[in-house]
Amino acid sequence: MAFLYEKIIQEFGKRYLAQVEVPNYITDNLKYKIRPYQKESFQRYILCHNENFDGKPNKPYHLLYNMATGSGKTLVMAGLMLYLYEKGYRNFLFFVNSNNIINKTKDNFLNPQASKYLFTQKIVIYGKKVLIKEVKNFEEADKENINIKFTTIQQLHIDLNNTKENSVTYEDFKDKKIALIADEAHHLSSATRNNGDLFGSWEGTVIEILRQNFDNILLEFTATLDYESREITEKYQNKVLQKYDLAQFRIDGYSKEINLIRSLYNEKERIIQALILNLYRQELATSKGINLKPVILFKAKRTIKESEQNKANFHKLIDELDAAHIEKIKNTSTVNIVQKAFTFFESKNLSSIEIAKRIKSNFKEENCISANNDKEAELNQIRLNTLEDENNPIRAVFAVQKLNEGWDVLNLFDIVRLYDGRDGRAGKPGKTTLSEAQLIGRGARYFPFALEKGQDIYTRKYDNDVSNDLKILEELYYHTKEDSRYISELKKALVESGIYEDEDKLETKQLTLKLDFIETDFYKTGKVIYNEKVEKSYNNVKSFADLGVKKRNFIFTFSSGIGQMTGVFGKEEKESKTEKIEQKDIELSNIPKHIIRYALAQNPFFYFDSLERYFPNVKSLSNFIESKDYLGGLEITFNGSKTRFTKITNFDYLSAVQGLLQTIEADIKSNLTEYEGSGYINKYIHEVFKDKKIKVYKDSERADGQEELVANEPWYVYNANYGTSEEKEFVKMFARRFETLEKSFENIYLIRNEREIKIIDNLGRAFEPDFVLFCKQKAGNELTYQVFIEPKGNHLKAHDKWKEDFLKEIRDKKEVIEIHSDKYLITGVPFYNNENENEFKETLENTLNEANA
Repeated sequence: MAFLYEKIIQEFGKRYLAQVEVPNYITDNLKYKIRPYQKESFQRYILCHNENFDGKPNKPYHLLYNMATGSGKTLVMAGLMLYLYEKGYRNFLFFVNSNNIINKTKDNFLNPQASKYLFTQKIVIYGKKVLIKEVKNFEEADKENINIKFTTIQQLHIDLNNTKENSVTYEDFKDKKIALIADEAHHLSSATRNNGDLFGSWEGTVIEILRQNFDNILLEFTATLDYESREITEKYQNKVLQKYDLAQFRIDGYSKEINLIRSLYNEKERIIQALILNLYRQELATSKGINLKPVILFKAKRTIKESEQNKANFHKLIDELDAAHIEKIKNTSTVNIVQKAFTFFESKNLSSIEIAKRIKSNFKEENCISANNDKEAELNQIRLNTLEDENNPIRAVFAVQKLNEGWDVLNLFDIVRLYDGRDGRAGKPGKTTLSEAQLIGRGARYFPFALEKGQDIYTRKYDNDVSNDLKILEELYYHTKEDSRYISELKKALVESGIYEDEDKLETKQLTLKLDFIETDFYKTGKVIYNEKVEKSYNNVKSFADLGVKKRNFIFTFSSGIGQMTGVFGKEEKESKTEKIEQKDIELSNIPKHIIRYALAQNPFFYFDSLERYFPNVKSLSNFIESKDYLGGLEITFNGSKTRFTKITNFDYLSAVQGLLQTIEADIKSNLTEYEGSGYINKYIHEVFKDKKIKVYKDSERADGQEELVANEPWYVYNANYGTSEEKEFVKMFARRFETLEKSFENIYLIRNEREIKIIDNLGRAFEPDFVLFCKQKAGNELTYQVFIEPKGNHLKAHDKWKEDFLKEIRDKKEVIEIHSDKYLITGVPFYNNENENEFKETLENTLNEANA
């Protein structure tokens, strides 16, 4: 039997789901830009809330989001609160199993000064300002705003079963519809897992609350749902609305990659090696203009006493650290990244004395924190949850188990295991190893940075460039003693969690430019043309029409008491004599200016700083109101009786104008984009295409480099093609057509683009064509053609249709770029697919025959 998230796809399809509109009042009121999978989180709920389909859950709705650690579940909660508010919900009960998570979440929801606050400074929904308020119980709730009660599941259970003054009671839930939000929800299934008897359990308490009102909603969130358990699967089969697990999170590039650094070093030497790598990350980031303060976690095995001793030992080590300790690691470590660090230090003239000095400064005792018992965790909670902040000095954290749940940290790059041994049996990971894997997964949250304009700061950038120095900023290192059985068990636990790619399944391939190609004039002086992602410019916007505002009247119907009564089984009541409904168009220029100004002031989209961005040619707010290019050129169609038209109030005008402004805002936002592609720029071929290493799965289609075909062909510039099967078929086809091309062209070079260049469309979407073909006409204008080519399997053609449309757009433009005495014609061809190879060949040849300069 399928899960709910699968049923939705079966019923509606991925394309229909992707077209579900996420309301602007969600995206506009969240502080952070939502990611594609978070957008899908909202789309899935909206679809489930509004559509009927086979397998739709019954009311009261009980739904679960299974989303990876670090994927931003709390932002999804915040967005769903906004959606449910618009649907009439005012009361929200947030509960979890830990006070630490409660306090952190309160900050995220209630404190606008907190670095991880989730909302914009002013929440406005359809022109109305909305506040987020904490309440002790729902009797004190505000009907105009969002009211949240925060509690632990333990306290909620106690309050409901031992009623006292001001505590929440079951009665609170009967006459009010309430949205319950449960974080770390896997803790709510202990009764289901054990014997299925919910009576007297936390789980039973939550279900009892849910059932108090038909319109209540329970939204659960967890990163860990046990799909292997029959009881859990049966409970959640019709409840899991979205599954976005750690494996997909990592594949999509939102996490750090995990590396295990094991050695025969003793504990003290392992620590020093980690400290050296910590300094390397910091200095490397600084040299690239990245503000990074990398943190190390030192993990004890079982007891707080062990962790306290680890901390004391560490401070003693830091006090005694000198150049000799650094030199020993330099001379004995065989770990490549450690040697790379020392090479970097030498390039920056950092001696072992200076390295030791900087480490001692970074890890002074006041820069270290313990997170072991509840008292310490609460006292240090702010510092632990704001480790990325510039004014937070913490560099080292000492812990046992306390940080395995609810800890949000982006700049943790090293975890040092300060104990030996294993608790696995028969090759299966033990409880300790599983908790270690869970901690590693929590530490794998990506540290955001970008070096290029328009680069996504939240995703990995160097997966296909394994030799790039900056790859260390996208990796978490787990330091442990060499123990093959333990390492095998840990790898198994990490692979099962989805956060780790077993290196034993991968192999590194060397891509090398052929010497004959390197010696050509084309490699030395030729150019490759592409563009960049730049912030969208609105300088040419001079009217509403330029941003897609439709020139149609907004229709506003007066409120009135006109109506009639109809019996369900009897004949329809004779129509009473009522006034005829009339329509009248009223220009905005005839509506009092102070009313329009007030309506504009209620909607942040129409604040003047916003207007200046999207309509830079607007000179003032008065100009925006009066100009025929903007509000002054619009009308509102009013519907109402003749009598009602004689009694138009300022409130009627205000409501009508607010409705019009909401329509204008929606029209504009549907045509807005944050980024766009720049004009073409160029770089030397030799600056862009270089030797590089890539990783591929062993025995996969990509592991075959197609050397038997490309190794000796002068037109293929690399020594091998580690592409997909579709890409290899394209290269075979090109090899057969080369002789024909050679009759009309010279300097024919096919280059596989290993993510070296991107082209950006008008909506700011980045596209990395698999191949770039260069060829120069032997006669005529002696144009050098630069052709973007993208082989594509049938299963991806529909999903990537925008890329094919973009290639067609490039081809239709036939843009010629002059660089000194050379002319480059920039063009593209439709997707290559083995099944339409003849059609592709014809298009390619037609494209290369277009000699229009």
